[in-house]
This record gives sequence, structure tokens and C-alpha cells, in this order.
Amino acid sequence: MNINELRKNNELVDLFCSIAEIPSPSLKEEKVIDWICNYCKANNLPCETDDYKNIYITVPATDTTKKPILLSSHMDVVGDDSPVVPYLDGDLIKAKGRTLGADDKAGVANALYFAKELVKRSDIKHGGLELHFTRDEENGMTGIKNTDFSKINSKYVLVLDSDALGQCLVAGASYVDVNLKVSAPKGGHSGNDIGDNTRKNAAKLIADLVSDMPQGVFYSENGQVVTSCNIGGISSGNLNVTNVINTDAAATYSIRSSNKVKENELIQTMQKTVDEFNKQYEGIATATIVFNVKMPMFEKNQDEYMPNLFSKVARQVGIEPEISSFHAGAETHIYANKQNAKGEQFSPYLIGLATVCNMHSGNEYVDYKTMIKGQELLKALFEAYNS
Repeated sequence: MNINELRKNNELVDLFCSIAEIPSPSLKEEKVIDWICNYCKANNLPCETDDYKNIYITVPATDTTKKPILLSSHMDVVGDDSPVVPYLDGDLIKAKGRTLGADDKAGVANALYFAKELVKRSDIKHGGLELHFTRDEENGMTGIKNTDFSKINSKYVLVLDSDALGQCLVAGASYVDVNLKVSAPKGGHSGNDIGDNTRKNAAKLIADLVSDMPQGVFYSENGQVVTSCNIGGISSGNLNVTNVINTDAAATYSIRSSNKVKENELIQTMQKTVDEFNKQYEGIATATIVFNVKMPMFEKNQDEYMPNLFSKVARQVGIEPEISSFHAGAETHIYANKQNAKGEQFSPYLIGLATVCNMHSGNEYVDYKTMIKGQELLKALFEAYNS
């Protein structure tokens, strides 16, 4: 079977391929936005965009005593404007010579197809379905950061952006950018001044300071990394100039954590190391450290309803669920720190409705059978949520 035969036989796969064929690098999603809006119009799906061109789709409730639920995905992909030509390799859908964009168009397709089918049915009593498709997740998450959350009524958010069928990820790591600097202002000549103990080389000082800093896993639970610290790089002096006692040096770090207490412990440990350095070299050199939160953490909340429901439903449809955390960032992190139109704190989860491998590379692929199974899981989960 080739890709064309598969598309004729399965509407979900055809929908995915249709969306994937539209190149949509970050901040250049206009064509896919127009395509989705036209699809909604043709299938009686209420659809609107905000000032940033994020998309909001609503399937009205058939039972107002029940609560709505939100499906969220991003429309941009890693890649350029070159043509996307999907082809079939066994059970795998790939693209010729470039990224496929299954991250996250597999999520978009599963959500859109489900909404299209749901709006035609009057036999399911439900509290409504909301879809939110964002721009620029891959580059800077500016889409979700510019979302108008007053347009969203759901409390529970399923972010369909995980890379494995059956995943329900309940926590994700923050990202804190750390800038460490050392100043040893006297400096001097490497020959004439080398014997002066008040003249310390900033390159050596920062090397010593870095060696005292945490590196790698700071805290883990049940074999999963919860809090980590990683050095990005060190800079001081000029590799071609060796006759100068360097006066300035810098290093960068990233901190990731899905536990606020442990993140604070790590920050305090790094700050204490700098404070001890400054006491040791008082009057000779000074170190400074600055922590900048680039992404807030998606911390696990105490609401176990959705993970428990997901696990139960997944097993019912023959999928072994994975309830865990992930040591990276996603749009879940923004939702977790926002409120809906009713003033309720969102409860987001990163959900896998398809198995996508080699994301962001020319070898990216999606197993189409897992995407079809993911639609079955989504349907069962929605019905159980509204039971």
C-alpha cells in the first residue's frame, strides 16, 4: 500500500497528510491557519482567531450540567518553506528530504478530526469541546504567551504534543538561565606581575569556581530526573594571547526542575558557592550570579482525576498508559500558571496520541497506526469524562 491508497482508506491519515503538506515554520504559519479555518467552515465548526492568529474552535455543549475540556496543539514545525511530500514506509509516514512536521501536526489532526466528528453527533451528552491551536511553539512559545485565556472555559487541558502513544505527563521542568561572572580588576603582565598575589587571573578563578558548582542531576525521584544543573560554556581571555593576567570571565548554566523546593535548594547552593568565593577573594576579585526564569515550571498538582481517568481508559482500549513527568518544556508550563475565563487554575497534561520519532530532524516519522489508535483513545477518554 502506498500513501495515496492509505489516505483514501482513512480520513484521519488524509487529514494529517493534508496539514503536513503545508510548510509552516515558526511565525510563518499563515497558510496552515487559513487551511484550518476553511476546514472548520466546511465542517460547521465554530472557529475564530485572536490578534496573534492563534485559533480557537468550540463544539457547543449538549448538556450544560457537564464541564468542557480543551485540546491544545501547535501549528508550527521545525523546518523551512520547502515542499513537504509525505510517503509511506511500512507503517511509518515520512517526508522526502526534510522534517515531516508530525510534531505537532499529528496532535492538530487528531484534535480537528475528533471535533469534526463530534459536532455531527447529538447522541453524546457532553459539556463542550474546545480546541486551541497556537503559533511559534518551537521558536519562542510566543503563540501560547499571546493566547487570550478569557476565550477558554475549560479547566482540564490536554496538550497533544507528547511523542509516544499512551503518555500522560503530569509535570515538566522549568528553565532558568544562569549567568556567572568573575571580575579581577587588577590584571597585569604575565611576566612582570605574576608574583603579585593581589593579581589573580579571572580565567583560573572561574575554573575553580565552576569546579565547586553543582553539575548534572541535583535531585531525582523513582529514577526520573527532577532537578538538574548544566554548564553551557566558559569564556575568558583570548586563546592567542598568553601574556596577560585576565581580568574578566563568565560562565553560563541552565537549571531545569519540576519541583519548586528542589529548584530553590539548587539556586541557594549556587549562590552560597559564590558568596564563599567572594569571602575568600575579598579585595582581589568579585563573583556575581544572576538567575533568569525563561520558562516557569509545570509542577504536579494534587488533582489526580485526569491521570486516573486516562489510565483507566487507556487500558480499556488496549494501551498501556505511562503516567510520568518530563525534563523539558512545553505549552503545559504556560497553562499551569494561567487561569481560564472563570478564574479557575488550569490543570494541563501533556498527552501522547501518536508515536512520533526523530522529531525536528530529516528522519522524523509518525507511526500512522498509533495515530489511529490515539483517535480511539481520545474518543473513549472524552466519553468517560462526560459519563
